[in-house]
Amino acid sequence: MDLSIFDREYHHQFEVTPAVYNAFQQCSGDFNPLHTQEEFAKSKGFNECVMYGNILNGFVSYFVGMLLPTQDVIIHSQDIAYKNPVFMNDKLDFTAKVEDISEAVQAVIFKFAFRNESGKVVAKGHVQIGVL
Repeated sequence: MDLSIFDREYHHQFEVTPAVYNAFQQCSGDFNPLHTQEEFAKSKGFNECVMYGNILNGFVSYFVGMLLPTQDVIIHSQDIAYKNPVFMNDKLDFTAKVEDISEAVQAVIFKFAFRNESGKVVAKGHVQIGVL
């Protein structure tokens, strides 16, 4: 496959809805009070409960599985750095672009970022995919 089909900038908007929050919580079994108890979150300096950072990993999975020009892909590796908290109902602008292409092993590395509605980066990272 010609890997140049991936070489463009990708944009998508994600929203951390109660349904997304609840599904992640049930799937993970993580009931840490930072994510579940508003008073605890406030005692740590936040205005409300902080959403699970790994919800964003799920959004990266959606990018790879649903937004790329082919579904003949698999995630090889992924890294993410959380820069600012995400809260319930935040709308996040996701951007990704190719950082490196390896034709020899049919792999593509994307650099990505999530920004909140005020334009602040809440997370950034890389995802390497293999083309099947």
